[in-house]
Amino acid sequence: MKGFPKWLIKLNFSLAVPVIILGKRIAAIPYLRHIPNVFFNTRFNQLTAVPIRQLKVNENVEHTSSPLPVEIVGMLAEKASHIMILDECVCRSYYKKPNRSIGCMVLGKAALDIHPTAGRIIDIEQAKAHLKRAADAGLVANVAHVWIDPMGFGVTSFSKMLFICFCGEDSCLYTDSLKVRCPNLDKAYKRLDGLNIIIDEALCTGCETCAEMCFVSAISIMNGKAEIDDDVCKGCGRCISFCHENAISLSIDNSQKVFEWLFERVSEHTDIG
Repeated sequence: MKGFPKWLIKLNFSLAVPVIILGKRIAAIPYLRHIPNVFFNTRFNQLTAVPIRQLKVNENVEHTSSPLPVEIVGMLAEKASHIMILDECVCRSYYKKPNRSIGCMVLGKAALDIHPTAGRIIDIEQAKAHLKRAADAGLVANVAHVWIDPMGFGVTSFSKMLFICFCGEDSCLYTDSLKVRCPNLDKAYKRLDGLNIIIDEALCTGCETCAEMCFVSAISIMNGKAEIDDDVCKGCGRCISFCHENAISLSIDNSQKVFEWLFERVSEHTDIG
């Protein structure tokens, strides 16, 4: 049985957004934060950001590989038994943001259960072309295995489902309202192992733009220079695009090892093969 048709998916989303955002905001209240914590159990909520957008790469870091980790997402898609592209991004459509036609990719057998009004099954070459389109649009890929997706799409095969969501600023159900997070949600959103965001103090002017735009409050200004808390940073790379002084760059260790870490994380609770 197929999942919900597109109109019902969008209706579900419009009803879910206020509730999810409220739950995240409650996490900022000390005596109430245990309530949303229950709904963000890491077994049913896993997110990993992959900065596929065009980024400056620090060439002085040993073992730096390709400028775009988009290949890592492509390798993940190659492992999937089935791939579906959604016709539009439900989040950006809801918020009326640009690039609405760059929809999520659904990997795994659960893609066959998504209603055909929501998207289409594609091959790996089409998937890689879609990835490039998302990268060129300046979006971040979020590899997501989250309980809200099967509920919103009316699909029961959660263990066979992995979403690759292409997210922008202030238009994502996953990443919005994360300045303050409950413990489970913070643990669920893991940084890509082997990826580093680096600030060049010689170029940084301490303008605070990156700190203001960081959606998890991982950047602070100390002694007139930006500093990244590596324990808080999710590695999305958005700050690189916001820096007017080109003071922030990306380094990524051996791409194969980075992929292996990501695939192992995905495989803990998802079967996309």
